[in-house]
Amino acid sequence: MANSSTPAVQIEGLTKVFRLPFKQEKVVAVDGLSLQVDAGEVYGLIGPNGSGKSTTMKVLLGLISPSAGKASIFGLDSGDTASRGSVGFLPENPYFYKYLTGSETLAFYGKLCGLSRKQIRERSDELLEMVDLTGARDRRLGGYSKGMLQRIGLAQALVGDPRLVVLDEPTAGVDPAGSRKIRDLVLELKRRGITVILSSHLLEQVQEVCDEVGIIFNGRLVREGKLNDLIAIEDQSEIVLQNATPQLLERIAEMVEGEEGAQLLRCGNPRTTLERLFLQEIKEGSKQGGEDA
Repeated sequence: MANSSTPAVQIEGLTKVFRLPFKQEKVVAVDGLSLQVDAGEVYGLIGPNGSGKSTTMKVLLGLISPSAGKASIFGLDSGDTASRGSVGFLPENPYFYKYLTGSETLAFYGKLCGLSRKQIRERSDELLEMVDLTGARDRRLGGYSKGMLQRIGLAQALVGDPRLVVLDEPTAGVDPAGSRKIRDLVLELKRRGITVILSSHLLEQVQEVCDEVGIIFNGRLVREGKLNDLIAIEDQSEIVLQNATPQLLERIAEMVEGEEGAQLLRCGNPRTTLERLFLQEIKEGSKQGGEDA
């Protein structure tokens, strides 16, 4: 039994090499990647297409085997089927039986998870309310919008009451309103103490929900850390004042604590954006790749 100090996810020296069919060539999809996700965190894994994000997730989920290194979930090797009992997964393009209704879909997955009829009924009611689909519970999935399908997909990932949820591009093709709902659902999972690994190309969304972020490029983790630390501009400082007079602004270098009508709200590092940091790291990685070549 994993204790509270056991990381939700531990990946050490993960390498995955694919052999191209009919060719004597190999493609290194993931190259010595190591990362850790603590229980209760929302971890954002971001990178350009072909960077190794999906391969990393597939190894973690036990869908493919690593060429080297290892991955574990709450202390259990990801290749062990026992590790998957605590994981919920929403792929980028989930497939559902379109002739089933929302409630029938959750009942189907509930049976796969071994739930009783009573548990399925109670769990379905809870999840449909959580993803705001109670009113569409009896509608066939063939009539669902893209955003509704993604939300029923998130509900099915939660049927088994997992401790870890892996979301691969959960807002792909979803309009801004639907994307906002999914963002709020991720925050709700975080509030409930569920660990989330989120892969998304919508960096603003990642910045809104993630505690920690890893940037992957050419199969390597090029930058990782707490979100606030990553987007801090280290060689700059800022002071945020409330109700400051123009005269006080002219004397900004002086102490303001005793100034009447002014309040020092924050003093620290101003923030860049996650998108700017991401593009900078990819640009640097491209330069290094050219030099190595």
